[in-house]
Amino acid sequence: MKKTTLPVLLTLLAATAHAEVRLATVFGDHMVLQRDRPLQFWGQATPGQTLSVEFAGRKASTRVGADGRWRVQLPELPAGGPHRLRVMGDQTVELNDVLIGDVWLLGGQSNMEWPLAQTDTGPQEVATPQNAQLRHLRVPLRASVKPEAEIAPAPWVVAEPGKVGEFSAVGYHFAKQMQAVQGVPIGLINTAWGGSMLETWVRRDAALQDPDLAPAVRALPAENALFSNGLRQRVQGRVAAWQPGLPVQGADAGGWAAARDHIDANWPTLKAPGLWEAQGLADLDGVVWMRKRIELSAAQAAGAAELHLAKVDDCDETWVNGQRVGGQCGWELPRRYALPAGLLRAGANWLAVRVTDTGGGGGFHGEAADLRLDTAAGSVSLAGAWRARVEQITAASGPVANDAPTLGHNGLIAPLQGLSVRGVLWYQGEENAGRAAAYAESFKRLIQDWRHQFGDPNMPFLFVQLAAWSPLADNRPDGNGWAELRASQAAALALPHTGMATAIDVGDAVDIHPRNKRTVGQRLAALALHELGLRAAPAGGPRLLGHEAKGGELRLRFGDTAGGLRTARAGEPLRGFYLAGADRRWVPAEARFEGDSIVLRSPAVLVPVAARYAWVNNPSEANIVGGDGLPLAPLRTDDWPLESAGRRYGR
Repeated sequence: MKKTTLPVLLTLLAATAHAEVRLATVFGDHMVLQRDRPLQFWGQATPGQTLSVEFAGRKASTRVGADGRWRVQLPELPAGGPHRLRVMGDQTVELNDVLIGDVWLLGGQSNMEWPLAQTDTGPQEVATPQNAQLRHLRVPLRASVKPEAEIAPAPWVVAEPGKVGEFSAVGYHFAKQMQAVQGVPIGLINTAWGGSMLETWVRRDAALQDPDLAPAVRALPAENALFSNGLRQRVQGRVAAWQPGLPVQGADAGGWAAARDHIDANWPTLKAPGLWEAQGLADLDGVVWMRKRIELSAAQAAGAAELHLAKVDDCDETWVNGQRVGGQCGWELPRRYALPAGLLRAGANWLAVRVTDTGGGGGFHGEAADLRLDTAAGSVSLAGAWRARVEQITAASGPVANDAPTLGHNGLIAPLQGLSVRGVLWYQGEENAGRAAAYAESFKRLIQDWRHQFGDPNMPFLFVQLAAWSPLADNRPDGNGWAELRASQAAALALPHTGMATAIDVGDAVDIHPRNKRTVGQRLAALALHELGLRAAPAGGPRLLGHEAKGGELRLRFGDTAGGLRTARAGEPLRGFYLAGADRRWVPAEARFEGDSIVLRSPAVLVPVAARYAWVNNPSEANIVGGDGLPLAPLRTDDWPLESAGRRYGR
């Protein structure tokens, strides 16, 4: 056998690598492409070579550009498949089991991202037979300071028993409902990013035209590595200023769990519950120790006890009097640790918690009442000041979504340009509640710009109005971020081909991630079917047509009542309404049905001028629905200034 010399072998390998033909990473086996639209394919290959592309009996050829990029377009196809895609040049690339159907782009925050397996019906759904014509692409999360040409590699997953648990739950239930009516393949492209703000999803060119966003975008460096280096230096500076004289480099944390006073005598404090990003440690990912000394009576120290640490973002290791009592990861998980009899002492006791934050917020969060020590002689509150010290700063590997506007779009949406999609499903807004009023125009601009990017001015854009959340005791109708954000979401209905799924009846007062995602997905599907002409009746719930005040009462008139207004449960009183007079003081209102109207009155408001319904953070007690069971969305008849007016990104 003739030997090949090393230089010759390297030359052959280099030539082989140079001759590579590649499709963009969004294309893969088992994918779904949009029916009835021209089909674009693109990728990279050796500059100058000619490629031939074959798909479902259609053919096209193109010459690779000097930059090594190529793109072809094939005629539209009806729903069907499976088909084989072949790209032939110096090499041949082949994809199999490609279907033609409807492709829906999923965007937003964690409630869109939320996996099917972690929902109320998840285990049963995962185990049941599936429709193999449902496919899901989870686009890997990547933020970038510049528009990327490719998504990070990821597979298209076929819906099979045991394999749908990681599908977007909202997307899955939407697709099942759509397939039951349409009978065509459905592809879901999931780009949702938990905790992401609206501004990160704005296209760079659009952001540069926004006076609020442009300064932050112009300040971005040219490369992700430069961004990471700059962020690391800023965080190190903040930590040094926050804990002067307490270096991170070379710190020995070996004894920081011990039950001794002198350990934390010169440590600064953090308020708990409360994320440390808002307490002088912005952008810090890493490890922070938190310690607290508590005094217990003999009765409180006697017997077993239970330690409650609310929730910890993201992981904790917890010690009591130097003994490890527990630890777990999961920013949304309540922390409860059993303390055996004999561990607590009469007098001084020390709690030590080593908190590891892997991204986003860090520290204790949740309700102050959930940060406590339950003893045989009663509860001891642990809310308030804790001594704290940074042990480690995690080096940023790159930007994340909320570091600046455009970063999520650059990494996840920009690489999809060229794909045709049937429409967008959107569930986002929690992160923008603090600047809710500004969301109204920003959201409409985003919808219009995404339509421009995907080449479809009539692209359906269907979104979920925020679910009910937060303690009922905190509700007030005169100003709150979530109510105002819901109103800003609803303002987008002024645009054509939009639809809003109301979710105030499927929320959770203590969990920002309600587990009922089936109802949300099905409501989005009803909106889509109406938009596509496959459902005659509107699917947005009752709609306010007008109002009038007369004789001490205020009348609200409604349309789209689907046969008549009613309460969610028969016989209930009408709940969720408020009235105000010229003094703008809101009081609960009595309400009654009169046909497709609701008449409001209150002995405390003799001359009503305005009404609100479900205008609180947690409107779960509001109970008006149409004849089809779809809830009446929150509303107000006044145009009085919102509490969040004037709050915008960067100010």
